[in-house]
Amino acid sequence: MIRFNARSAWTIYLHELARALRTALQSIVAPLLSTVLYFVVFGAAIGSRMDSGVEGLDYGAFIVPGLLMLTLLSESTANGAFGIYMPRFTGAIYELLSAPVGFGETLVGFVGAAATKSFVLAAIILGTAAFFVDYTIVHPFYAIGFILLVSATFSLFGFILGIWAGSFEQVGMVPALFVMPLTFLGGTFYSIDMLPEPWRSIALVNPMVYLVNGLRWCFYGSADFPIAISLIMALVFLALCIFAIARIFATGWRLRA
Repeated sequence: MIRFNARSAWTIYLHELARALRTALQSIVAPLLSTVLYFVVFGAAIGSRMDSGVEGLDYGAFIVPGLLMLTLLSESTANGAFGIYMPRFTGAIYELLSAPVGFGETLVGFVGAAATKSFVLAAIILGTAAFFVDYTIVHPFYAIGFILLVSATFSLFGFILGIWAGSFEQVGMVPALFVMPLTFLGGTFYSIDMLPEPWRSIALVNPMVYLVNGLRWCFYGSADFPIAISLIMALVFLALCIFAIARIFATGWRLRA
């Protein structure tokens, strides 16, 4: 019979949250300042010159979901990756593996803390955005659920990345070279319908397009794709991450080596 030790998971969770507070300048302040600069440059400077807006929305309001998703994806991946990589780097992972703590508790503790950090950061960004642009959230409960789903999914992805990485360079390589560029090209600052062919068809291959549009639908009730497609894409990626982590835990790949 498999037993879940909630106290162990809670201890790991609190430890990871405390680490985020110790590095608040990097974990919270830095991404928040970057997002504020995006609002100033794109929302105020460029948006003020676009009289018609995009899809009937003020341009500054239009980019809010995209900028939020951009920060959410990169920070969730980074938080999940560094959370498990640091114990591997310092050797503390062996103490954790030798303790009476199961893989389930380890996963819930690390991934739960990473997702919580990302969710809190998303809330701070939304509060800050209200000072720069006038936006609305048509479906607030869907928005909260979708943000939590994306945070958990990419925290799991970051957890896998942190186990795979053999150096700090590799930990930061995937978010910098793949996650952030794909999100930039995923309709963060524009509607996919604005692209001419064949670029529109090429953009449809980018999975970030569906995540950005899913959050945009939660905000304004309309997007380039139905919300069902965005949910399916997020759930498929979540299932792939869970399958990969199950295989890692079953084999001990790069954990016991």
